[in-house]
Amino acid sequence: MDVESEKTNVQNILQRKLSELLSCCNKTADGKAHRMISKAYNLAIEKYAGKSLADGTPFIVHHLDLAITAMKEVGLGNVSAVCALLHSLPAIEGEKAYKSIEKKFGNNIANILRGMYKVTDFHTERLSFHSDSFRNMFLSLIDDIRVILLLLAHRLNDVRHPDLLTNGKKIKFFDEIKFIYIPIAHRLGLYNIKSELEERQMVYEFPDIFDRISRKIKETKSKREVYIKEVIRPLERELMAARFNYKIKWRTKSVPSIWAKMKRQNVSFEEVYDLFAIRIIIKSKSTKKEKEDCWKVYSIVTNIYQPNPKRLRDWISTPKASGYESLHTTVMGPNNKWVEVQIRTLRMDEVAEKGTAAHWQYKGLMKSKDNDNWLAQVRDILENPEQIEQDAVYRSNHISDNIFVFTPKGDLKKLPTGSTVLDFAYEIHTNIGARCSGANVNNKNVPIRHVLCNGDKVDIVTSNKQKPKFDWLAFVNTNKARLNIKKQLKEEKYKEAEVGKALLLRKIKNWKLKSTDDLVNILVKYFKLDSAIDLYYLVASNKLDLAIIKETLLEHINKEQENTPLVLPKKREVDENGTTGKNIDTDSGDILYIGDNLKNVDYRLSLCCNPVPGDKVFGFITTMGGISIHRYNCPNAKRLRSRYPYRVITVKWTETGDKKVKLINLRITGNNQLGIVKLMIKVITGDLRVNMRSVNFKTKGSQFEGKISLLIYENKHLEQLIYKLNQIKGVEKVTVQKTRKDN
Repeated sequence: MDVESEKTNVQNILQRKLSELLSCCNKTADGKAHRMISKAYNLAIEKYAGKSLADGTPFIVHHLDLAITAMKEVGLGNVSAVCALLHSLPAIEGEKAYKSIEKKFGNNIANILRGMYKVTDFHTERLSFHSDSFRNMFLSLIDDIRVILLLLAHRLNDVRHPDLLTNGKKIKFFDEIKFIYIPIAHRLGLYNIKSELEERQMVYEFPDIFDRISRKIKETKSKREVYIKEVIRPLERELMAARFNYKIKWRTKSVPSIWAKMKRQNVSFEEVYDLFAIRIIIKSKSTKKEKEDCWKVYSIVTNIYQPNPKRLRDWISTPKASGYESLHTTVMGPNNKWVEVQIRTLRMDEVAEKGTAAHWQYKGLMKSKDNDNWLAQVRDILENPEQIEQDAVYRSNHISDNIFVFTPKGDLKKLPTGSTVLDFAYEIHTNIGARCSGANVNNKNVPIRHVLCNGDKVDIVTSNKQKPKFDWLAFVNTNKARLNIKKQLKEEKYKEAEVGKALLLRKIKNWKLKSTDDLVNILVKYFKLDSAIDLYYLVASNKLDLAIIKETLLEHINKEQENTPLVLPKKREVDENGTTGKNIDTDSGDILYIGDNLKNVDYRLSLCCNPVPGDKVFGFITTMGGISIHRYNCPNAKRLRSRYPYRVITVKWTETGDKKVKLINLRITGNNQLGIVKLMIKVITGDLRVNMRSVNFKTKGSQFEGKISLLIYENKHLEQLIYKLNQIKGVEKVTVQKTRKDN
C-alpha cells in the first residue's frame, strides 16, 4: 500500500471511530457536548501528530478507543470522553498542559487528568501484599470517581493489546488488573468488563490451563447445544401458554469461572455440573409487576424441573449494591444434569450488562449534568461494597479517616489522617521511632513533625544521638506512637533517676545531714511529686536546683526544732564509767538517764507516740544530732529499729523527787471552725508544754466534741491549761472528765 492510500485508510479509521464516539452520547448529550468532544479531538490530532504506538498504530486511535470504551462499556459521559482524548497531553507537555486544558475546557477536566496521573504514578511493586489497602488508598486520593472509571476503561483497552507492553511493564500491569481493577469492576456490576479482564489475566498467568479448558469447552459445544435445546423446549411452551413476552439466552460460563470452581470443589472439568446458564428475560408491562412476573416464571421452571433449594439466589427482593437484580436457581434437567437458570426482566438485564450506569439511567438521574448523582453513588458502592441500600446519599465533602503511605521497599502502611513522620517511624518499628530525626518524603528532607499525605513515599532518617522527648507527645497522632513514647520516656527517666539519686545522696552527705530516706520523703512531699524517682530525675536533668533543696531541708529541720515541745527534766552528767555526776539543772521530777558514756545530750519526747515516764522507751539519734524518745509500741518503732539499728540507743526513766504525774481526760465542746484543733494542740504542747497521750475529736453538724488525755504534774498547771483553752475562739466548754493517777 502506497503512502497516500495508507493515509486515506487512517483517515477513514479515525472518522469512523469519531462518528462512533459521537453516537455514544446522542442519548444523553446536546450539541454543546458534541462540539466539546470535537474540539478535544482536534486538539489531540494536533498534539499527537507524528506519534504512534509500538505496532505503528497512530497515537490518536488509542485515545479514541479509550473514549468509546469509557462511554459505551463503562457508561461515562462526554466529560470523560474529553478526558480520554486528552489524557496523554500532561505526559508530553508537563505541568503547562493542565493550564492549557483548564483554559480551554475548564477546571473539571483538568482536575480529572491530574487525578489520573496522581494514581498511575504510585509504586505498585508489592501490590499483591496490600491489595485491599491499595484500593482504599486510590479511593481516598481521588476527588472525582471518574478517575478510577477512566483508568478501568484504560486498562480494558490495554489488556486487549498486551503485545504493546514490555515484559517489565506487563508484570506491574497485570498485578494492577488482578488486585485493583477486577475487584472494582465486580463491585460496580460491570460483569462483562470483569469477565474479559479475568480471561485476559488468566491467559497471561496460566496460558496452558486456559487453553486446555477452552479446548474442552469447544469440544463439547455441539453436545451442549443439543442438550440446551432439549431443556429450553418445554420452558418455551409453558411461557407462551402463560402469555409472557420473553426471550431465552444461554451462555457457557467463562474459563476463569470454571477453573475457580474446579479448584474450589477439587473436581475435574467433566465433574463441573453447571458449565452453562440459561437466562429467561421477560418484558413486564410495568416496573410494579416485575417481581411478580419473575416469581411466576420461577414457578413455571420449577414445575417442569426439580429445583435445588440450596442454590436459590433472590436478588430481586434484595438487590446487590451495584443495582443487580435477578432470580437464580439450579434445577435438575434431562439425564439428571444440573442446569442454572437466571430469571430477570429486560430492565434488570440491561443493569446486569452495563452495571451501575444502567441502574441510575433507569432512575432518571443519568440526564443530570455530568452524572453527578450516579458518580456519588459509584463512590459509595466502591467504598462500602457490603451496603444494600440503593439510595444512600453520599457526602460531597467526604474526607477519609485514613491515609496510605509507602515504605522505601513499596510496602503500604495505613495511618490515621493527620499522622506525622514520627507516627510512621513508630509504625515501622519502636526502635526506629525512638531514633527518628527526620525523613525523606518524596525525596525531600522534612522534620519529624511533618504531616504526611496519601501516597507519600517515606524513608526515615535515624540518629543514635536521638532520644524520645516529652514534646513528641504534643504532635504524634497514633496511639501506638504515643504509648511507645511514654514507655521509652519512663525507661529513660529511670536511667536518669539513678544518676540523680547518686548526686543527691552525695550532696546530703556533704551537707552533714542524716536520715537520708526521711529527708527524701520530705522533699517529695514539699515539691508535690509522685515518687522519689521524680525527685531524682529532676535533680539529674537540672530542673531542680541543689541550692533550693538544701535551703528547703534546713528550713524544715529548723522549723521542726522550733515546733517540737521539749520536756526537760533534770539531766545529770555521765562520766566515762557510766556513773551519774552533778545535776545540770535544778528542776525536780523524773530524770531521763542516758548511758553509754554520753554527756550533755539534748533529747525530746517524740510527738508520734508521746511517751511518759514509766513507758518502755528507746532513743533514736536525729539528723541534727539530738535524741528523740519513742515508746517501744510507737507506730514508727518497728521501721526505725529495723532500718536504722545503728542509730538506736538504750534509754530508761529514773525517778527523783516526790512529784507524781497524773493522767487527766479533758472534754471540750464548741463550734466547729477551720483550724480550731490545731490551735488547741498548739496551746497544750507548744505554749504550756504539756504531754498528750491521746486525742479524739468528732463533729456533728456545726458542733464538735473532743477528748484529750494529758499528763499533768500539778493542779495549778491544769487550771492554767483549762483557762487558755477557753480563750480560743469557738471553744464553748472545757471540763475535766476523768482523773487517774499514774505512778
